[in-house]
Amino acid sequence: MQMRFDGRLGFPGGFVDTQDRSLEDGLNRELREELGEAAAAFRVERTDYRSSHVGSGPRVVAHFYAKRLTLEELLAVEAGATRAKDHGLEVLGLVRVPLYTLRDGVGGLPTFLENSFIGCAREQLLEAALHGPMKTEMRTLVLGREGRTWECFLIGSER
Repeated sequence: MQMRFDGRLGFPGGFVDTQDRSLEDGLNRELREELGEAAAAFRVERTDYRSSHVGSGPRVVAHFYAKRLTLEELLAVEAGATRAKDHGLEVLGLVRVPLYTLRDGVGGLPTFLENSFIGCAREQLLEAALHGPMKTEMRTLVLGREGRTWECFLIGSER
């Protein structure tokens, strides 16, 4: 995830331009602009599509994709992100999501979910954690604070 210019957390992305031949072309262009040239080492494809959500603006639909990266690809993206075209403008930095809950039942993902997210990014994060391209099996009960509860079992399997 990334910290956006407005102080909210979200995923890289943006609008499809007239030169983009498809949603995926537009997304891959936006990934290079927001994450840097290391994002050119992989391509988000139609098979990475997860869901769509109607946005708050006119004619805005957010299409959500999830792509599994190798550790080497992730580290390359993190290392080069500060040199990306949009770093310091649209993107203030990358954020790793803690996909665990501490023994106190609050720290980790439950606390992370208390942050301010853009649009439906919180729901997309949970969707990716539940149904995304995870390699190893992972099970975590996620509970929120102050009466908020996200009863999410993160169960992944080989894909």
